[in-house]
Amino acid sequence: MRDLTLTINGAPVRVAVDERTLLVQLIRDDLRLTGTHVGCDTSQCGACTVLIDGEAIKACAVLAVQAGGTEVVTVEGLAAGEALHPMQAAFREHHGLQCGFCTPGMIVAGIDMVRRLGPQLDEATVRAELEGNLCRCTGYHNIVKAIQAGALAMGGVTAPAVAAE
Repeated sequence: MRDLTLTINGAPVRVAVDERTLLVQLIRDDLRLTGTHVGCDTSQCGACTVLIDGEAIKACAVLAVQAGGTEVVTVEGLAAGEALHPMQAAFREHHGLQCGFCTPGMIVAGIDMVRRLGPQLDEATVRAELEGNLCRCTGYHNIVKAIQAGALAMGGVTAPAVAAE
């Protein structure tokens, strides 16, 4: 066992972990933050994506001890009290989910896209960036729309008017 200190969703955490414990196991099993999902255990699906020091990382591909000293943000840490993060609100508004299993990872991936690429994300860019996040329920159309809207909201940019479909 190793002592581990890190910050999760703004709160300092000190735990003893087995050196083989994955970060996703620490988050879900030990800390009971179950919004981070385990879909494949092979870092293929992206359901376990969290922010580590602001960067989107698949928590099933990181040992908990590797996250020592970092700041980890899970989907539970995005909202400010009752106010959803702009990306979370965009997913709700644009119906960017069906069963919701992949949604936390998609939201976190969307936030990371904005951090790296800015708020003006075109459809092709969003689709390419989502390559590491799998959804088995949808055709990604509303997920892409939600990420674009969330990106604009995060950047303080007003979405252009869209003609009725």
